[in-house]
Amino acid sequence: MNKHEMYSISQVSEITGLSKQVIRKWEERYQLVQPERLENGRRIYNETDVQAFLKVRKLTESGYPVSQAAVIVHTKEPQEVTYSFKDPEISDYFLQLIEKGTHCDELELNRILKQAHHTLGLSNFLSDLILPFLKEVGDRWEKKEWTEYQESVSSMVVRDYLVQIRRNYPYREDAPLLMGACLPGELHEVQVQILLLQAMMKGWKSFLIGSSPAIGSIEALIEKFKPRIVLLSALTTIPFEQNPTVLDQLDHFAARNRSINFFLGGPGAIDYTKDNLPKHIEVVQTLEEVFAIRG
Repeated sequence: MNKHEMYSISQVSEITGLSKQVIRKWEERYQLVQPERLENGRRIYNETDVQAFLKVRKLTESGYPVSQAAVIVHTKEPQEVTYSFKDPEISDYFLQLIEKGTHCDELELNRILKQAHHTLGLSNFLSDLILPFLKEVGDRWEKKEWTEYQESVSSMVVRDYLVQIRRNYPYREDAPLLMGACLPGELHEVQVQILLLQAMMKGWKSFLIGSSPAIGSIEALIEKFKPRIVLLSALTTIPFEQNPTVLDQLDHFAARNRSINFFLGGPGAIDYTKDNLPKHIEVVQTLEEVFAIRG
């Protein structure tokens, strides 16, 4: 067994956010797992054990009693299990990232990202590991299980690694240009980095304006580089709260540049545009929708 698949009770506590007392209680009262014992009597857990604790925690947060959650995990009812990875190796990388993120260990986070990238390939690395990891980071920060520093370090290391990949990704000089930008006031650009990389895998070259640019900068750079596609992102509703006219301004700009395809995405944008749908900017949830609409 790979050494990364063995965890002490302290590591399990860090990964799952459960106290050692809760881990022992779930283990003994509900027979959730049966950890191995070292010669000194200490518990040692494998990856399947850690996943069981994570799944039960998620189910209890959804309202299930612990006893019922334990039964669901044991019977492996797929519709109820929220932590599932198609590849055990991806699951192992995910748990390692959570552990190192808990300790804000930048060097180890970067090492794991590099190893996972080369092992999984870029497409699986982005969709099957990075997106679930970022979601978990965000969830832990929102629930105050992680501090702002833990969230910031983990997100920053991922962002910097994706920037490095994108800068070194080969593309044809005559490839069409896709430009990505966060809306003014939106500081989270990692999702845009992922979208740009996914577009580059489809034969595009990319340009990122960055987080929280001025609206004038977005318009000036679009006019200068004339991209085929512009992806605007709002992970939160903060841009619309800070500047209630920002969407109207960009929609009017899109109307004056009909040769360019404008798209808007992100949870914040999806939520806001339910009652404020723009006329000249398409609201989408996935990159596949972008190319399907354009196409």
